[in-house]
Amino acid sequence: MTFFEALDLVGTLAFAISGALTALHKRMDPFGVLIIAFVTAVGGGTLRDVLIGRTPVGWMQDLNYLYIISLGFVLVLIFRGNLHRFKLSMLLSDSIGLGVFTLIGIQKGLDFGMHPFICVALGTMTACFGGVIRDVLCAEIPVIFRKEIYATICIFGGIVFFMLEQGNFPDQLIQLVTSLVIIIVRLLVVKFNWSLPTLDLNVK
Repeated sequence: MTFFEALDLVGTLAFAISGALTALHKRMDPFGVLIIAFVTAVGGGTLRDVLIGRTPVGWMQDLNYLYIISLGFVLVLIFRGNLHRFKLSMLLSDSIGLGVFTLIGIQKGLDFGMHPFICVALGTMTACFGGVIRDVLCAEIPVIFRKEIYATICIFGGIVFFMLEQGNFPDQLIQLVTSLVIIIVRLLVVKFNWSLPTLDLNVK
């Protein structure tokens, strides 16, 4: 298994846990928790693969994704009694998934010869749209449509990725640094409550 493939599985596990935690918080039954974990983990990647013509989509070609999602689901069920710090657990798993999946989307775009702008868009889509599906199914306004900085972090991470590429750094270092930058910025955004301004309909 390559470093890149390992990162992909780490991101899948992180988002599966994120989805399962959200469903658990909504008091869904075990089947509901599993479904939300699944769509959170593979929703963004599925949309990306369909758009770039990579079919069958990734999780249909590699059962490791299903095993990892199942592992995340089982871990949440087993340790649900110890997840009293729900927001912290959710934040950590969501941040890790965001960082890793942005990188995965960018790399898939490069593999298909896409322009860097499109690669950044694919990275943002991969990282965010599983969460969009999760939030919609859980009757929440998706995070990327609120004032909280979320998708913007992915775009920033994409810029960091291509800046590092210009420096001819080793691929593994670029991948690791890009993911860490997104994760750290995401944690800082939440810690310091940074946000984008919302639109006011009463502007004269």
